[in-house]
Amino acid sequence: MKHLRAFIILLIIGATSCVSRKEGVERPKIVVGLVIDQMRWDYLYRYYDLYGNTGFKRLLREGFNCENAMINYVPTFTAPGHSCIYTGSVPSIHGIAGNNWIDNATGKGVYCTDDNTVHMVGTLDPAAPSMSPKNLLTSTITDELRLATNLESRVYGVAIKDRSSILPAGHLANAAYWIDDSTGSFNSSSYYPNPNPKWLQAFNGRHQADSLIKLNWNLLLPANQYSQSLVDANQYEKSFKGEKAPVFPHKMDSLTGKNKYSAFKAMPAGNTITFNLAKACMEGEQLGAGKSTDFLCISLSSTDYAGHQFGPNSIEIEDMYLRLDKEIGDYLNFLDKYVGRGKYLFFLTADHGAAHNPQFLTDEDLPAGVMNKAITEGLNQYLKAKNGHDSIVNGFVNYQFYLDEQLIAKNGLDREKIKKEIEEFLSKKQEITYVVDLEHLSNAVLPEPLKAMVINGYHRQRSGVIQVVLNPAWYENNGATTGTTHGTWNPYDSHIPLLWYGWHVPRGQSNRVVNMTDIAATLAAMLHVQQPNGCIGVPIEGVIGM
Repeated sequence: MKHLRAFIILLIIGATSCVSRKEGVERPKIVVGLVIDQMRWDYLYRYYDLYGNTGFKRLLREGFNCENAMINYVPTFTAPGHSCIYTGSVPSIHGIAGNNWIDNATGKGVYCTDDNTVHMVGTLDPAAPSMSPKNLLTSTITDELRLATNLESRVYGVAIKDRSSILPAGHLANAAYWIDDSTGSFNSSSYYPNPNPKWLQAFNGRHQADSLIKLNWNLLLPANQYSQSLVDANQYEKSFKGEKAPVFPHKMDSLTGKNKYSAFKAMPAGNTITFNLAKACMEGEQLGAGKSTDFLCISLSSTDYAGHQFGPNSIEIEDMYLRLDKEIGDYLNFLDKYVGRGKYLFFLTADHGAAHNPQFLTDEDLPAGVMNKAITEGLNQYLKAKNGHDSIVNGFVNYQFYLDEQLIAKNGLDREKIKKEIEEFLSKKQEITYVVDLEHLSNAVLPEPLKAMVINGYHRQRSGVIQVVLNPAWYENNGATTGTTHGTWNPYDSHIPLLWYGWHVPRGQSNRVVNMTDIAATLAAMLHVQQPNGCIGVPIEGVIGM
């Protein structure tokens, strides 16, 4: 009897093993990542009462909400954010030190997706720079999915911004598409094997940007329902070119050329055309219909353009998010019909947040301010008096000062002495809380987690040598008093929404702190693929039922 029971157990185990091998690894038909550029975490709740039931509320109600998702590095900009989400890594490792940086070896400026070895496809602008993910030093979760399926999985990136499309889609993407400022159409580069398919040609042939611009930007709701914003006519907002004041309705139909498409990018219509492109890509490439899991990376850039122009307390931003709520609901319904409810994995997050306008805060008796980039001129004058040479500081980018390494080496200047002089000069500025020598971070007197964020953001070849940390509610620009920006460690920039929905995602919510680096690690665990090769994140408990 004892031997019989053992034999039966062995039969069951063997049968189970056979079933597992036959069924294969269980994965969703498609993963859709939605990154909302410059979405502050509190936008989930600031406009909650006016949201419908099919967009943000559906995700909050039926999905899993990570309430305390934090960016764990500085600077908090678009390119590092998108890179972190999809690599599970930080600038110190993945190399995307900012949207722009200075190459310390050459002293020349670099844009994050520059690549002069490829050429643009689908643009009429001969001056359009060539783009690829070459500067990204690690793999992405999209790359790892492709590798895990012997390149059968298909990966696409769509966005208005080039960097927001290229970096998430990764090195092995089938294609990435972004908008051409000269035509309002979407283009790509020769880096990809099929950058201009017939479905994209047909999509561009409909000239949707022109049609959407003609609709102008009117309020979705009656004006008296926008209770979470300042009055429409206020001093903290910047007008579109050709407007007398930044007030509704915004009439864009009279604009021409690049001014027209520049304005379009800051309108809710920019989100509309991005979602339309995402749908066209899914249908044109039949994503989600193959044997292997596909991945579509969507980034909405218009929220960022509008945020910079109008700031977080504007009716424009409130209207932008009310319209976006409807767009998300419409897109989820599309996924339900095209892929099947429960058969797709969807996540929503942001690359960074945004500060309140400093002038608005000071007018409300809150401490805030702006550091002008002209500080570099004063610093160079100070260094010239000490060392006898002009322009020792090569630039101020990403809250970091870069040295002209070639000038210093050629003239035999004392580099360590110069750094100490920079620290002396900057430490006298009341708006600066900390001055950090990035080459001696172990000696930095910084509170945690700020010290870890600075370490995570420092890349030896692409970062400056001296980092400044400004007082809370301060940021650097060229003295503008309208709109807003981002880039700092503070919660308004580093606290991001993170919502999971769909395939194998339980309903729930967690207030435990998770990091942006955990997103790719969680996706890797859910998809049963290797983590990206620079990933430092961990799977998020609750999302995958640990």
